[in-house]
Amino acid sequence: MNILLTGSTGLIGSALKDDLGSQGHKIYPLHRNPSTETKHYWFPEENRIHLDDEIKLDTVIHLAGENISDSRWSRKKKDRILNSRVQGTRLLAETIAELKHKPELLISGSAIGYYGDTGDNTVDEDSNRGTGFLSDVASQWESATQAAEDAGIRTIHIRTGIVLSPDGGVLQKMLLPFNMGLGGVVGNSRQYMSWISINDVVRIIDHMLKTEKLSGPYNLVAPQPVTNYTFTKSLGRALHRPTISPLPAFAARMMFGEMADALLLSSSRVVATRLNTLGYTFVDNELDQTLSRLLDNKSDHKN
Repeated sequence: MNILLTGSTGLIGSALKDDLGSQGHKIYPLHRNPSTETKHYWFPEENRIHLDDEIKLDTVIHLAGENISDSRWSRKKKDRILNSRVQGTRLLAETIAELKHKPELLISGSAIGYYGDTGDNTVDEDSNRGTGFLSDVASQWESATQAAEDAGIRTIHIRTGIVLSPDGGVLQKMLLPFNMGLGGVVGNSRQYMSWISINDVVRIIDHMLKTEKLSGPYNLVAPQPVTNYTFTKSLGRALHRPTISPLPAFAARMMFGEMADALLLSSSRVVATRLNTLGYTFVDNELDQTLSRLLDNKSDHKN
């Protein structure tokens, strides 16, 4: 299978590229460094893209987008978060819709931020979108694939939760303070966190490639959302460290501004109803075991 992949150097993209490549698929990363060897490249902020139409792409997996948690949310930062997803997705969708050999499938990134702050309520793919910046971003992000859908390209939106990997993302950022004994609950610690391991993300996308007729949104979250309190204590146990240094809500807002409410203090109690109907079996469905395995593997790689 010929697969065009954006975001190939990111947390999910790099793991997916290795996995799919090992299965014999031909992966074409869409990046920004055109050369004589490069078949596909783009500059989405300039609305420029080049795809080699002589190569028949079977699938496009689109994961590119500005990192949402690497700095405070200034107005410029929020614009980059939104535009990198909406503008890039629209450009890609419109381009593949016009190809001589159209791909059969587009798997496009999204996020459970679509549902906003859910509080104690459980939501799934049939629930309405929420409110707030991340909900607006996810909604516009998904709408930006419309040209591909109109062209008959089957489109799946993967709404990912907190992806757990010691190699990047939230978990990697938490390791240093927790290893130093400075970890603790955030805010009132009752907010829900919907998580998924990097292993399951890769396996689910692979499952989607092999399963015909799938389309629309799919939540990529493990079966059991947990509270911030439960997550904190579980990570402490996995690292054999105390978790006695809480981060009060006011301190989180002082440190991170608007981003604190959206990423740290809001509740996200999301389940993967549509994924469950496919009969997918999670490799990592229990948090303690997942964290222990991920962190033990990380330690093994260091030794």
